[in-house]
Amino acid sequence: MATASDIRIPAMAGQTVAVLGLGKSGLPAARALKASGAEVWAWDDNPRARDEAKAAGLPVVDLAASDWSKPAALVLSPGIPHSFPKPHPVAALASARRCPIIGDIELMARAALAARFIGITGTNGKSTTTALIAHILKSAGLRVEVGGNLGTPALTLAPLGKDGFYVLEMSSYQLELTHSLAFDVAVLLNITPDHLERHGGMEGYIAAKARIFEAQHAGQTAVIAVDDEPSRGLHARFLGARMQTVIPISAEGPVAGGVYAHDGWLLDDRAGETERVLRLADATSLLGKHNWQNAAAAFAACAAAGLATPQIVAGIKSYPGLAHRQELIAAIGDVRYINDSKATNADAAAKALACYQPIYWILGGRAKETGLDGLEPFYSRIAHAFLIGEASERFAAALEGRVACTKCGTMAGAVAAAHRRAQDERKPGAVVLLSPAAASFDQFANFEERGDVFRKLVEALCVTPMQTNGGPGRRRLQ
Repeated sequence: MATASDIRIPAMAGQTVAVLGLGKSGLPAARALKASGAEVWAWDDNPRARDEAKAAGLPVVDLAASDWSKPAALVLSPGIPHSFPKPHPVAALASARRCPIIGDIELMARAALAARFIGITGTNGKSTTTALIAHILKSAGLRVEVGGNLGTPALTLAPLGKDGFYVLEMSSYQLELTHSLAFDVAVLLNITPDHLERHGGMEGYIAAKARIFEAQHAGQTAVIAVDDEPSRGLHARFLGARMQTVIPISAEGPVAGGVYAHDGWLLDDRAGETERVLRLADATSLLGKHNWQNAAAAFAACAAAGLATPQIVAGIKSYPGLAHRQELIAAIGDVRYINDSKATNADAAAKALACYQPIYWILGGRAKETGLDGLEPFYSRIAHAFLIGEASERFAAALEGRVACTKCGTMAGAVAAAHRRAQDERKPGAVVLLSPAAASFDQFANFEERGDVFRKLVEALCVTPMQTNGGPGRRRLQ
C-alpha cells in the first residue's frame, strides 16, 4: 500500500484507471492511484507480477477482457509498446476506444505539486547530467528529489513544496506518455539513432525527444545542445517559436548566448559577455568531451534554476560520478580497469574510446541497428578487442583487418584474457575498458548487472595472489 510519504493524485479520485505493467514504475503508480481514491484495474502479463499486486491489496483485472468504455486512462509501463513496432493488445484496445494512454510521470504532473521540475533527455549522457544537476542543487542546500528513468520511480519520490526541485531523467518512451508536464527547465543533450523500432524511425524518435519542450511557456527554460544536426534543428525550432527561454550549449566550441567548452574551459556567454567559469581539468569525475557537454548542460540548467555561478562550479567540482559510466574500478600494476557498461550503443562507446590509449577493449552483447558504425576513428587506440555475447561474430567481422580481437564469449573469459594481455604487454597508460557498444539483454538482465559482474571479476583479480612479471602486481584504488 501507499505510504504517507508517497505522492497523491487528487485529480484521479473517483475515476477508473487501468494500469498495464506492474514492474518498477507500474506497481507504484497503481498504489498511488488507489491511495488517491481511483478505482484501479491492475494487470501484468506475468503471473508473478499479478500475484505481487494482489499481495499489495491491488485489484487485478484482465484488461484484455474488460469494458474499455469505463477507464479514464491507461497507465502504461514505458517498456510496453503502444504504437511501434506493434502495439500491445491492451494498448490497441485502449486506442480503439480513445482512452488516453499515459505514464507514471504524467500522473505526477496531474498531482499538481508546487515544486519545480527539471527534466533531462538525450540519447546519451542523460543519467550523468541528471545526477550532476541533482548533486549541484543539493550541494547548494536545496531540497531535491531525483528519479524517473535514472532509477527511482517518480511516484515514490517524496512530495515537495515550492522550495523543492524534482530532477527527472526522461527517456523517449516516458516522454511519449507524458502530455501535460511543463518543465521549468528542460534539457536535451543529443540525438543519435536509438530505439528506432519503437518510434517508427528517426523522425518519430526526434519527435519523442522534442516533447520535453512542447508544454513549456514563458518564464521556463529550454537548454539544448547544438552538437548534432537533429538537436540543432530542435534548437532552431524552439528558438523561433519564442515560447520559452532557449539556451544553447556545446562541447565543440563557442555558441553565442550559451554555455560551452573551449580550450580546456567551461565558458558562460548567456549575457553576451564570455566569462570563464571552470577549468575542465578540475572536474575530475567528468573526463572527456561528452562530459564537458554534460557540465555545460548542468551549468545552464542550474543557472536557470537560480543558482549563482560559484555554487554551480563548486557542485561540479565535487561531483563523485555515477556507476557504470567510465567508473574506475581498480588499478592493477600500471593498468586501470574501467567500467563503462552503460555504453549500450556505438555513440556512447565512442565517448569512452576517446579518453584512453592504449585500450584493451571488452565489447559485445546484443547489437544495436548501427553496430560499430562511427567507431572507426578510434581503432588506432585499441591494443586488442575482446568480444562477448551475441554480437561477437558481427563485431569480429567489423573489426577484421583493423583491430586484433579475440572471441571470448563470456564476461569472465574476456576479463581474464584482457587482464593477462594488458599485464604482459605493460604498455604505458593502458586501460582494460568495458564499453560494450551493445545492449546487455543476451547475457544479463540490464547494463547494471553487466557492470556489476565486471566489477566483481576485477575485484577478484585485486585480491587473488598471483605473480605477474616477476612479482605481485595488484593494488586496489579506493
